[in-house]
Amino acid sequence: MRDEFRYWLPFLTKDVPAELTSPVDVARFELAQALPVVAADMKVELQPDGTASEFFTVRSEGDTVTISGGDVGVLYGVYRVLMALYCGEKLPSDQTQQPKYALRMVNCWDNADGDIERGYSGRSLFFDDGMFDYEPERLRMMARMMASVGLNVACINNVNVRNPAHRLIEDWLPELAEVAAIFRPFGVKLMVSIDYSQPMRHGVPTADPLDERVQNWWNEQCKLVYAAVPDLVGFLVKADSEHRPGPFTYGRNHAEGANMLARALKPHGGKLIWRCFVYNCQQDWRDQKTDRPAAAYNHYVYLDGQFEDNVILQVKNGPFDFQVREPLSPMLLAMPKTSLAIEWQLAQEYTGHQIDIYAMMGMWQEVMADLGSDTIMAMAAVSNWGDDACVYGHPFAAVNMFGYGLLCWNPDAADPEAIARTWAKLTYNFSKADEDTLVDILLESRCAYEKYTSPLGLCWMVTPHVHYGASPDGYEYTAWGTYHRASRDAVGIDRTSSGTGYADQYPAALRDRYSNLETCPDELKLWFHRLRYDYVMADGRTLIQRIYDDHFEGYDWVVAAEEKLAVLPFPEADKALIMERMSRQKKNAREWCDIVNSFFYRFSGVEDAKGRPLYI
Repeated sequence: MRDEFRYWLPFLTKDVPAELTSPVDVARFELAQALPVVAADMKVELQPDGTASEFFTVRSEGDTVTISGGDVGVLYGVYRVLMALYCGEKLPSDQTQQPKYALRMVNCWDNADGDIERGYSGRSLFFDDGMFDYEPERLRMMARMMASVGLNVACINNVNVRNPAHRLIEDWLPELAEVAAIFRPFGVKLMVSIDYSQPMRHGVPTADPLDERVQNWWNEQCKLVYAAVPDLVGFLVKADSEHRPGPFTYGRNHAEGANMLARALKPHGGKLIWRCFVYNCQQDWRDQKTDRPAAAYNHYVYLDGQFEDNVILQVKNGPFDFQVREPLSPMLLAMPKTSLAIEWQLAQEYTGHQIDIYAMMGMWQEVMADLGSDTIMAMAAVSNWGDDACVYGHPFAAVNMFGYGLLCWNPDAADPEAIARTWAKLTYNFSKADEDTLVDILLESRCAYEKYTSPLGLCWMVTPHVHYGASPDGYEYTAWGTYHRASRDAVGIDRTSSGTGYADQYPAALRDRYSNLETCPDELKLWFHRLRYDYVMADGRTLIQRIYDDHFEGYDWVVAAEEKLAVLPFPEADKALIMERMSRQKKNAREWCDIVNSFFYRFSGVEDAKGRPLYI
């Protein structure tokens, strides 16, 4: 059994043979090897309908289970049935299941040199030394794990397209086709990130989207791309962001820029996924009017309804950049005539680097509760895997990929506890008491991490560039627009109508909720308001005391979690890795606690009411 399958597919003991070329063939293979393990007396019949549809229906009659549906849907149904049988759960029965979102995407930030931008699980599974370099067996493993939770799109290269990755849609097309063939039997299709200025590498003197030479180059290149990979989902683009080229260079807006590429893709059925992570990354820190979280809304909302129908705007879940806690991006609520995708980050860039435990399900639940929008047609997430022996870096980071697939399939049924418990059953098969301990740790991990890092929605207190470890003023005087403006009396940004006005981007109900100190959630108080340290919270504590308490409590949680995990019966390889990571997490939590508390103590001069150590 491949080591990775322990992280929710323990009943699969053999690699899928390379000669299997269809989802139905894979489904039959998986059943043949897994049924003797999970239900030796059960008979499972497959009734695929010969289409690529993703729906499935499970029916039980006596000791026979029938899985019917589209060819891809039948494969999904097999995985769901096998996981339910292994966990001793009730089979989904007599109800057709189909995914909420047509595109359920994983964005890999892999570079052609083998490095992964913001990768914390080793190096690329696709590239090394400036070329394609992969183990076909491990790519099949990746595709298999995606299919088991219903994920269907893999973008294999970084949105920051660095040389020579532009060759993916040029002279690397034969290799791209080979990789697509590896993924295809699992119902997973490829997507690639492109360089917006790519025509300029081929004698076109501009990348202006309204220039016919640019349009012709992309039209011809798309013909070549789809001749090689006919089922390519399309292109992912990061433009005019963090020094990436884009239409702003030529005085064009992003609808004009995106539509040019969308028209080139349309004859081939391709989609254009256009990232909306666009802001001024050269802001003067003295400027107190420009508010970075407002940027995406300002750049895009006025263009609602002007995009081609095969354009999907990919919007980060929050308006900043995958911080420990952010409110829902208001842009997701403001473009009813435009197709939108939510982008999450499974890679824990700001949430612990897959060293510290941070289960994301609670965050997803909160965001989706505020969203409630039918304009969302897709989901994307930055991957958290690499070529380490533990493909997720930390064994517990696997729960985020597992849960993300279930979220994409049916966000209404993506209950955090249910996800954590099912994953724990599949991965470790503990006693009920040990399972409860692990599930509790996973569910508590997000709030614990938040407590010992950035308080009450402040964000951006991390070590610059690395983004792991505490540095309260690390980004305070930089050009990135990431300020908390702590002084001797107060901290936070007033984002109400009397401040930057950012809160006014929300519909009235959310605007009023966030703007009113009485109704603004404590966890976002300092995101939307500037408060004095002696401000009294709802529970009677002052703001400064809440900051102190959170940090000490967060550290104490890590100490207790380490002790609980030390006695759980993990497999030997996992146990060593988990405890090594917990040791690093405890050190990190201690540093965050002491550094942030001392930072605010030096500003406020207020002692901790409980007499715990603060440092001058």
